[in-house]
Amino acid sequence: MDSRMRGNDNGFGRRGFNMTDFLLELRSEEIPARMQLKAKEDLARLFNDALAKAGLAAASVETFATPRRLALIATGLPLATEAVSEETKGPKVGAPPQAMEGFLRKTGLSQDQLVERDGVYYAVVEKAGRQTADVLAEAIPAIIRAFPWPKSQRWGAASVSTESLRWVRPLQGIVALLGDAVVHCDVDGIVSGAETMGHRFHHSGVVTIGNAGDYIEKLRAAHVLVHFSERCRIIRDGAKAAAEAAGLTLVEDEGLVIENAGLTEWPVPMLGRFDAAFLDVPQEVIQLTARVNQKYFVCHDAAGRLANAFVCTANIDAHDNGAAIVAGNEKVLAARLSDAKFFWEQDLKVALEKQAEKLKDIVFHEKLGTLAERVERIARLARWLVDTGVVKGADPDLVERAARLCKVDLVTGMVGEFPELQGLMGAYYAAAQGEAPEVVAAIRDHYKPVGQGNEVPTAPVTVAVCLAEKFDTLVGFFFADLKPSGSKDPFALRRAAIAVVATILENNLRLNLRHCHVQATQHLVFDKIQREIEGRASNFTRVLRDENIEIHRAEDLFRARAVQKTIDLELEDIFDKPAIKVSSELGAFFVDRLKVQQREAGVRHDLIDAVFSLGGEDDLVRLLARVKALQAYITTAEGANLLAAYKRAANILKQADGVDAAAPAPADLVTEELALLTALNTAEPKAAAALSVEDFEGAMAALASLRAPIDAFFEGVMVNDPDPAKRAFRLGLLARFRDAVTQVADFSKIEG
Repeated sequence: MDSRMRGNDNGFGRRGFNMTDFLLELRSEEIPARMQLKAKEDLARLFNDALAKAGLAAASVETFATPRRLALIATGLPLATEAVSEETKGPKVGAPPQAMEGFLRKTGLSQDQLVERDGVYYAVVEKAGRQTADVLAEAIPAIIRAFPWPKSQRWGAASVSTESLRWVRPLQGIVALLGDAVVHCDVDGIVSGAETMGHRFHHSGVVTIGNAGDYIEKLRAAHVLVHFSERCRIIRDGAKAAAEAAGLTLVEDEGLVIENAGLTEWPVPMLGRFDAAFLDVPQEVIQLTARVNQKYFVCHDAAGRLANAFVCTANIDAHDNGAAIVAGNEKVLAARLSDAKFFWEQDLKVALEKQAEKLKDIVFHEKLGTLAERVERIARLARWLVDTGVVKGADPDLVERAARLCKVDLVTGMVGEFPELQGLMGAYYAAAQGEAPEVVAAIRDHYKPVGQGNEVPTAPVTVAVCLAEKFDTLVGFFFADLKPSGSKDPFALRRAAIAVVATILENNLRLNLRHCHVQATQHLVFDKIQREIEGRASNFTRVLRDENIEIHRAEDLFRARAVQKTIDLELEDIFDKPAIKVSSELGAFFVDRLKVQQREAGVRHDLIDAVFSLGGEDDLVRLLARVKALQAYITTAEGANLLAAYKRAANILKQADGVDAAAPAPADLVTEELALLTALNTAEPKAAAALSVEDFEGAMAALASLRAPIDAFFEGVMVNDPDPAKRAFRLGLLARFRDAVTQVADFSKIEG
């Protein structure tokens, strides 16, 4: 707020006669940092809505938030609202008496007070203008009571009543000033005034505000910086300067800047140190410990390694230059790092295979079994992806090893403390216990990519495990009928599908999605049967022994009719139907995700639909190549003309009965018929041959040769000729043209 905001004599604003500024401050106990930015937006919205309802508007509205206060300054408010005339439409002249009586009761007028216009009665009420102070006096309590805090509370003796005030933390004071005058209101016994409090430690006693113009500077003098952006700048610049003064580089973290700005009213960044022995712990653990638990920045040394230093943000300008504050923070961080070091060392003492045994005791989902069963499915599916050549260049044994260890860190002490480190800690433990580098990388990266634009794995072992993990997730929840619905996606299945799409395209993997879905479904069914077996009587074991059946794979069970009869489950019901249903639903789901994933690349969604709707296209790499070739052609003038011709032909064929594409040619072919027939005889085999070798540009080029003859055909020939033989042949030519074009895509799905 600049100096122009200061003082406005006699209540008149600087923008002209009868204009002034308004200040509202709501002071409370500490507001959580995560809620402050949204609270600023909500305060401005509620205030503007209240003004609008009263017919008022401010020239500008600015909001402020600190840990102990939420404030607003509105400039250029009129001192009063203008008189208005409100008109309410009533019944028509001659309407039944009951209608008139009801309208008069509603308006509180008599019939002779109504105005008749165009055969309709109107109630016209003149409303006098109101003082802005009166409007604000009503609005302030309403804003406070309607405030949408994510969490709020009642307090004190009044809290026994559900009618008492709810606020994020106990509300302690209200400053409400219109010009130099207090706007009087009372909210649960808290009376508005002109007095507030300064910094909790730097300023004792009250701070009396004169008007909106001196609010910011009076609080600054009391060691309170009300501008959130100013506190952010001080923290950002001060933390960087503190690190550089020690010969270090600050690890920048804007989220941490914002959080610390929400925790302080007078921020003072300070550098502290911790024991270098803690650097034996993985640096991500140290950074998370400092960041999450203590809101500290970390630093790098000149070599780019994590340094044994941190920057904390105090809320006080200490007399000893912060020595005591730094010492206290060093002590607290040391305790936290000691805990982290303990988890690290204890986890390292247990072999990963031993840790894996604990996965049997953790339910992944009640419909999908335990984590141990999930890991087994992932391992089998990952190996299948390599054995079948979908993922090339990976050692199948390393893939299976990585898959069996990828979830083990979920039962470690460190990941229990820091869930954000799952995968990463597993990689550290695997490396420390001598696992192959490929296995370590796969464990570390198997959750990737975690969002649009995130790094996509390319190492073959990692790719196999990534895909298997996500296929199991997707197929599992679709199999359990727990699909996303509307905006709800509790199991992040959309994100998993986009990750699969990105991984396939980045690595140019030529896989059949349906086969992957069926394979993953098979493993789920196998687990279901295994659980069914465990619940059966001992005679089941006897049947297996008598039939000399050893169960190692789902196929063993599917082929064992005696087993199926014993557990009373039919092959079609336990495998075929679920696999077909899941595969069909997931196919459409993946295409929807492909549209989202390709939107930024400028690929049109209708063209994806046009190719996919042909059916049988489960190779995303091939599908996208076909779409791109189609888009390159259809966006040209020639392509647009071909599309128009296709739609014209399709419309004609829809209205025709019994079209025969092989109808014989009449003896007296006209030039246009002959030209189109010749072009089709050439283009059809050329397009088919090009498609067979995935030369989609070549296929489009072959179809492009049809554009001129089809245009000439429509120009020079009457399709529905009175002669049945000519009509049948010409409709047959159009059917061939439609079918030739449909080899590449369903043009009916293309917009335009």
